[in-house]
Amino acid sequence: MGYPFLLKSLQRLILLIGLCQAYTSESNQEKAVRDLLIHLIPDVYSNFEITVDPTIFNDDQISFKILKTSENSTVKITGNSGVAAAWGVHHYLRNFCNCHISWDGDQLKLPEILPNASVELRSADRYRYYQNVCTFGYSSAWWNWSRWEREIDWMALQGINLPLAFIGQEAIFKRVFNNLGLSDAELEEFFVGPAFLPWGRMGNIRGWGGPLSDSWHIRTVKLQHKILNRMRSFGMKPVLPAFAGFVPRNISRIYPDHEVAKAERWNNFDDKYCCPSLLHPEDPLFAQIGERFISEMTKEWGTDHFYNCDMFNEIRPVNDTPEYIRSVGQSVFTGMKLADSKAIWVMQGWLFTDRGFWTEERAKALLTSVPSGKMIVLDLNSDGSPFYKKFDSYYGQPFIWNTLHNFGGTSGMYGYLDSIGMGIIEARSYKNSTLVGTGLTMEGINQNYIVYDFTLDMGVRDSVTDVNHWVKNYATQRYGEYNEFTDRAWLLLKRVLYSNMEPSYRARFLPITQRPSLGYVPSIFYNVEDVILAWDNLYEVSNKFKGIKPFMHDLVDVSRQVLQDMFSLQYLFVVHSYKQRKMHDLRTSSKTLLKILYDMDTILNTNQQFMLGPWIESAKAAASLEEKSQFEYNARNQITLWGPRGEIVDYAAKQWGGLVMDYYIPRWTLFVDTLRECLINNSTFDKDKFRQKVFTNVEQPFTFSKKIYPVEPIGSTLHALEQIYETWRPFYTSNVAIYRKLTKKLKEKRMQRKKKNGKRNQL
Repeated sequence: MGYPFLLKSLQRLILLIGLCQAYTSESNQEKAVRDLLIHLIPDVYSNFEITVDPTIFNDDQISFKILKTSENSTVKITGNSGVAAAWGVHHYLRNFCNCHISWDGDQLKLPEILPNASVELRSADRYRYYQNVCTFGYSSAWWNWSRWEREIDWMALQGINLPLAFIGQEAIFKRVFNNLGLSDAELEEFFVGPAFLPWGRMGNIRGWGGPLSDSWHIRTVKLQHKILNRMRSFGMKPVLPAFAGFVPRNISRIYPDHEVAKAERWNNFDDKYCCPSLLHPEDPLFAQIGERFISEMTKEWGTDHFYNCDMFNEIRPVNDTPEYIRSVGQSVFTGMKLADSKAIWVMQGWLFTDRGFWTEERAKALLTSVPSGKMIVLDLNSDGSPFYKKFDSYYGQPFIWNTLHNFGGTSGMYGYLDSIGMGIIEARSYKNSTLVGTGLTMEGINQNYIVYDFTLDMGVRDSVTDVNHWVKNYATQRYGEYNEFTDRAWLLLKRVLYSNMEPSYRARFLPITQRPSLGYVPSIFYNVEDVILAWDNLYEVSNKFKGIKPFMHDLVDVSRQVLQDMFSLQYLFVVHSYKQRKMHDLRTSSKTLLKILYDMDTILNTNQQFMLGPWIESAKAAASLEEKSQFEYNARNQITLWGPRGEIVDYAAKQWGGLVMDYYIPRWTLFVDTLRECLINNSTFDKDKFRQKVFTNVEQPFTFSKKIYPVEPIGSTLHALEQIYETWRPFYTSNVAIYRKLTKKLKEKRMQRKKKNGKRNQL
């Protein structure tokens, strides 16, 4: 059953919501964009005239006009908000000046005479959303104001008007819980450490990596003020947190007669760190705490009436009846609306990936527990597994189509541009679609920028674009000019890495960053030879573009990708040599395997964005003197063991210089040494024994280490590249026939697994 009768009323409601937000004057929004221009292009900012006029198109889309003529040196940009005007600036710089602004660095070589332009553009949807709750752990856990200001300016340039704003909420919860009678000591067992805050907020864990100090709370409250002020200065509508029902276990000391349950255990965390208490949704205390939290929060920071709340992130409700699930939704929303009558619940749809639990009946109970239009569902993984079809456009609730793409902020080049382009258009044209926006919900940033740039661009299109043509333009803008070698390189990368039709592949199960074992089937679904050819083309023009930051980033990234793929193939040689009991071949293949890692570490350390040092030093910089050791441990543990015993080991693995040298190389060295010992002693590889040995000797010691890593690049990228290219390009060529066979076998194994899994799913 569709919901056509709701569509017009929903559209009117969404427009009304847009009109009743916290107001930032047009002049202040214009100033925010001018300030952005001063930061971005200080030498020519005065050539841009910015106007904010909410009436230019008289609708609720994000829209702007650009006018530049030969008679005037000024580029006139008018937007219906500060966000729209900033988006207009980016559109002009990108499409008329071949400029590029990204996480990977900027390329801002403007022509001496600014080009003429006459453009009117409107977004296809009401909202452009940004961030996953997990991004605040995997990417921005340690950001200072300077880094946040840069990110918010980037958001404005991309036309993002609905960003998640989650900083500092623990300070608000502390006030609420203290007022209820809980002591600071009791809260220490509840709040998790800074690198793990997203999962504490969603009720997955408690206490792990904590506690949080008063100085942390003071700093984050101040930081959130700056973040929200900057977001609102552009006219953005920040999404704030809400209460999901999770409370410290000692709540029963204060309220012994109230019904509480333990949340479901998550990823085998011990009781000490798992399962916070969960209030019964029909208990009046649930809504009371929800109201108190939002009242206290909005008193501190104000509100734009959007609140995110996720109760069942990878944990199931303690009661599986639709009635109970509906009551949870009602209680969450009651807490919101008691404090804010204009509240809109923004809910991540990740919970629905638990297909075994979330039947249509249960999902409908949750989604319809809130009045239509009072919830916006983030179809979180639309690029891989959208749910709006299964749940009939979320039974009338508005939803946002998102590109998730990445888990844990892991390294590795991949994506599926064609399916993203088709997916967004399909969602808009879906019968009785309640789509109101598009967004980015990656768990970690600073990887595969092309995927997110493409998603953002599709937010203004009403038909499928020519992806190859788009990629050619992307290369030209990223490096500042057309070049046949960079053009060829990116078309090759698009063909083999960014046309991935394997939604299950997310660069998460790469041998290079996994705890060593004999049983890996490397996830190589593409032609490695084409990646090598792309590398050839970038190498050819490496001197020409050596001053361009995005190019130097890509030179390191593609080199890393080549070495990653060669490591995966070489790993198979090591395993084969061991299984065939050939000691000489094992020694030779192991030496090559480790050499790849050493060379990878060398080139990664030539670019700051691929170094461990900045991550660890930013953690220490975010800490008081007393917190430095704790925060460093948080930073190290998250990207390695992810838990005291490796509960989610390597989930957030990074290919960073320093991490390769002191974590991955020691693990793989221990592995190949163990294999050789097995051959010498005529014994078999004991997986469990090795797991304990590598945990004790390598993994856990790394998390407690205090070794200082550099934050500035070591050596020259071009010098390192030359040495690596001269070593591994001929090595690949001499082994190409073998590698082709291996790649073919890997594809066949993946197809067999895919068919097997398909049959299992049918059962």
